[in-house]
Amino acid sequence: MSESFFSPCPRGLEPLLADELTAIGAQYVEPTHGGVAFAGDWSVCYRANLESRLATRVMWRIAQGRYRSEEDIYRLAYGPTWAKWFTPDDTIRVQVTAKQSPLRSLEFVTLRIKDAVCDHFRTVTGKRPSVDTANPAIRLHAFLTRDTVTLYLDTSGEPLYKRGFKQAAVEAPLKENLAAGILRLTGWQPGEALIDPMCGSGTFLIEAAQMALDIAPGLGRSFAFERFKHLDRAAWAGVKRAAEERRKAPRPLPIYGSDLVGDQVRRTRVNLQAAGLGACVTLDRADFLTREAPAAEGVLVTNPPYGVRIGEAEALAELYPQLGDALKQRWSGWRCYFLSADPNLPKLIGLKASKRTPLFNGALECRLFEYKMIAGSNRRKPVEEA
Repeated sequence: MSESFFSPCPRGLEPLLADELTAIGAQYVEPTHGGVAFAGDWSVCYRANLESRLATRVMWRIAQGRYRSEEDIYRLAYGPTWAKWFTPDDTIRVQVTAKQSPLRSLEFVTLRIKDAVCDHFRTVTGKRPSVDTANPAIRLHAFLTRDTVTLYLDTSGEPLYKRGFKQAAVEAPLKENLAAGILRLTGWQPGEALIDPMCGSGTFLIEAAQMALDIAPGLGRSFAFERFKHLDRAAWAGVKRAAEERRKAPRPLPIYGSDLVGDQVRRTRVNLQAAGLGACVTLDRADFLTREAPAAEGVLVTNPPYGVRIGEAEALAELYPQLGDALKQRWSGWRCYFLSADPNLPKLIGLKASKRTPLFNGALECRLFEYKMIAGSNRRKPVEEA
């Protein structure tokens, strides 16, 4: 039996996620702003959670209807057979988002949906579930437009970019699904050399190694749908078994990482070890401005620092031209990609970007700048510099 689902993802990656979902058997795949709607049976839902590198969640559509007031939403939320899917012993959290809704208080809408679900359980079972906003067993999502409301049951639990193993984080981490999407945008293929010369906590490196070894990103974690009363245990076991059988054993790969800061290299090493990928990636402490390319050609991808504090802008104004010089001197033959929210990067790096792809790292609008380092072709002409 086909069900309807919606998977949000980082903005800018919707077409890539649509391709990924189609490849695992989803039907009626429709990219929209901020995610992808699709249909499929429960095996497709299980595979999307386990195997998608780009989705943030997989949400099961429960109900949809028109509304004019909060009481209309209460009645819609009371109707579904919640007690068939989870128990009153499961804690819940309700989250509401809206676009052009005329209702004044989303907090009150959230309260009325919670009341409706709890009243349903009290009527059916005599008990009501408790609310846990920090670590709920069951997450319900509602999306309001100007006159419609759609209710979803979250099948994922923790966001899917939480792969379940990263131990050492950095201050402004790059989400794993955005990193995986950027790797897809670069056109990098397993077997091709790849380097992140400002590796931070190693997100690009871990995602690339998992791709190269065909490791499903969700194999190290659990999902909310495993608590559902109607879980098809045989189908879920089959999906997991197939993913395990495709997984290749760890081996040295042409994937490289480095950072000027030794503590960042240590963080990356800790996270690679936690993911079982310690032997796959070559790590060292090095200054990007002086290090040599590890191969004649390949893909360089990194998330360089950009100014958010007082005084940083001046330092970066000195760094960016040096990055351009390093690329011209040592990285001929490489395709180089920089993710940045700093509009000054393309102006100061001294190279002409062959492509600029808009992406969002959370709420932060960024650009992925592509520089193809073919000798002599990327230098700006004097008139452009002027």
